[in-house]
Amino acid sequence: MEELTISSSETITDSLNWTLACKKDDIPENGGACVLINGEQIAIYNFKKRNEWYATQNLCPHKQQMALSRGMIGSAGDEPKVACPFHKKTFSLKSGACLSGDDYQIKTYPVKVEGESVFLAMI
Repeated sequence: MEELTISSSETITDSLNWTLACKKDDIPENGGACVLINGEQIAIYNFKKRNEWYATQNLCPHKQQMALSRGMIGSAGDEPKVACPFHKKTFSLKSGACLSGDDYQIKTYPVKVEGESVFLAMI
């Protein structure tokens, strides 16, 4: 079993309520895809280069577009990030903070991978 943390301030524990989001093969390596859970679009990222998984809201707060799952992922130093494909605003995949110097924030979700399944904690 592989468990991953998406935020340096929180530790994933078994006390969270996990929701099956998708299969590992549904998310491209070093990219993202969108899932719909409880009416909310969630972007899930398979950051294969770092051997890490992340999840954020799919809505880019800059122009209110459902686009983050199609953004480019990379790193700013040790910080994993995603760039909106339209306006290149970048966000931390760990904290959700905007790394472009703007006052935006995105929601992040804990991710757990078990076997071939990807689970999210909808906190």
